[in-house]
Amino acid sequence: MPSFPDDRPDSGPPLWAMGLVVLLMIVTPLIIYSIAPSGPIREGDTIFSEGSITVPLAHPLLYDRARFDGSCLLDPEDPLMVITQPVERVDGLILAKVQGKTMIEWPFCPPQAEVLLTMQQITQKPALLGRAAQRVSDWLKLRR
Repeated sequence: MPSFPDDRPDSGPPLWAMGLVVLLMIVTPLIIYSIAPSGPIREGDTIFSEGSITVPLAHPLLYDRARFDGSCLLDPEDPLMVITQPVERVDGLILAKVQGKTMIEWPFCPPQAEVLLTMQQITQKPALLGRAAQRVSDWLKLRR
C-alpha cells in the first residue's frame, strides 16, 4: 500500500511553551533583584521609606510658613535621594532629599525637602514581589 504524506500543515511550537518562556524572562530578573543583598549606601543612591513614618526636616525654618513644625510624614516606599552617608555624620543619620513629589501637601514631606533618617527607617529596594502579591490578592478578592 502506498504511503501518503500527512495532509496536516506543520503547526510549529505550541503557544503555551512560548508563553512560559516569556513569563520566565520577565519574572527571573525580578526574583534575582529581590533576593540580592543590599550594598552600602552611597551619595546619590535612591532609597525608599520603610512604611509611613514621621521624619525631622533638616532645615525646618524653610517650611515654617507652610505649617510644618520641624517634621513631616513620608508615605510607604517614598523615593529619597541620599545626600550624605551615615558615616559622614556624627549622629549617624542619613541626609536625604524627597523625590517624586510636585506640590506641598501638609503633613506630607514637601518636594525636594531634605530630611534626616535612620537606617531602620529605610530600605534600599522597593518590595516588588510583595507589592505584586498584594495586587494579585486584591484582584482575586474583587473577583469573588
